[in-house]
Amino acid sequence: MKKVGSVVLMAMLACTTPAAAQLPPGVRAMVEAAIASGDAEAVDTITKFARQTHPADVREIDILYDSFQQKQRARLAARAQADAPPAHGGGLFDLWEGKGELGAFRSTGNTRNTGFTGALALERIGVDWRHKLAGRVDYQRSAGRTTRERYRASYEPNYNFSDKGFVFSLLQYESDRFQGFTSRYSLSGGVGYRLIERDRLQVSFKGGPAYRRVELTPDGSESFLAALGAFNADWQITDIINLTEEANLFIRSGNSNFSSLTGLEADIGSGLKARLSYSLEHDTDPPDKAFKTDTLSRLTVVYEF
Repeated sequence: MKKVGSVVLMAMLACTTPAAAQLPPGVRAMVEAAIASGDAEAVDTITKFARQTHPADVREIDILYDSFQQKQRARLAARAQADAPPAHGGGLFDLWEGKGELGAFRSTGNTRNTGFTGALALERIGVDWRHKLAGRVDYQRSAGRTTRERYRASYEPNYNFSDKGFVFSLLQYESDRFQGFTSRYSLSGGVGYRLIERDRLQVSFKGGPAYRRVELTPDGSESFLAALGAFNADWQITDIINLTEEANLFIRSGNSNFSSLTGLEADIGSGLKARLSYSLEHDTDPPDKAFKTDTLSRLTVVYEF
């Protein structure tokens, strides 16, 4: 009887003790790859089909999925804390990140040239809102004459209505008398989408209607409606090399405008980066005596704060 009782007890334990999970390596690798991408939609889709095709391994799949959800909630909580109003006595820019860029040159002898380029960019990222402030100056004199004098400033707030979708507005000011205008104001808004948003790669598109007013040189002005399309990318190629791209296209009947700024940065330590950039400005029908295309290469030092 004791032997029979032992057999029955062992059988009962075998029935009540769950078998070890044996999620196929290929399925596990696919789920972990989706989690590593940080794309919540991809994780939801892949784990959904993994559960359907491997019902015996649902528990193990759920463990992986729950771990991802916990990390997502922690990340959102950190962003919510960053979006909270500053404590009493906090600094004005406590919630902002930014970088300053500076470059200059001077030559004497057969030619006398002096030049200066500088830029400042600030960004504040919260749970729902993102704010960007930017300014840039390019100035150059050659043989005692000013040969380049360009200024640009912009402010862009946008609001997230989904994980990747957002609405935006853009206020921009430019001045470049060598391109035929003393000032150009742009006011636009619309919808954008963050196609890729990972730790090392971010890609976004946006577009919408725009209103522009241009003060021409030597006199005259014009106002018109246009369509804005924009592309932004930031790619951390290696731990020390970073590639950025900003492109804007204002389309209208008559003179459409395209601008592009491509930058390659290398970390040189202590918060400093060396930056090589190339900018292009093209007008399909510019004011009289102005070139259609204007380009500028810069070698600058960037400080992030």
